[in-house]
Amino acid sequence: MRVIAGQARGRRLRTPKGRELRPTADRVKEALFNILPHDLSGRRVLDLFAGTGNLGLEALSRGAEKAVFVDISRPATMVIEENVQALGYGASARVLTGPVFKAVRTLARSGERFDVILLDPPYERGLAGEALKEIAKESVLADGGVVVAEHSIRDRLEENYGGLVLSDTRRYGDTALSFYRGGERVEE
Repeated sequence: MRVIAGQARGRRLRTPKGRELRPTADRVKEALFNILPHDLSGRRVLDLFAGTGNLGLEALSRGAEKAVFVDISRPATMVIEENVQALGYGASARVLTGPVFKAVRTLARSGERFDVILLDPPYERGLAGEALKEIAKESVLADGGVVVAEHSIRDRLEENYGGLVLSDTRRYGDTALSFYRGGERVEE
């Protein structure tokens, strides 16, 4: 696994040993970042279910100002911390170990808002939808921001979650990327 563009282009990322991990494929990651603005300068990124930190590190490489990585697995967050340091992003990154939903609530209470929220939960467990509900409920998406959910094509996501409205879905084999933007609140 490697960073595909930007300042850290071509740099390899470490992965946790002995952990069942499904990192985002390079072609899906490249497609994702081709859909997002090419220059992420000044953007604040939240990488949920971060795994190796692959997506958030790609965003930092492409100019994001700040990235917060959240994963429940301590071995995963240790590897993220190693990747952050190896790429020289220590001043721009924060790594949190714990449940994603609790982290979203904590970040919301501290007033943090993010321009880009990336979520890549384990497939086919309903976690993408639950995470989108929590993100909408806690209002951690900044005005004009986007939430991108990577999920199995078998995971059925709703058209909206509170104030988040589905704006686009792209399919890559068995993987889908669903893009949500802030909109008018629709009662669930």
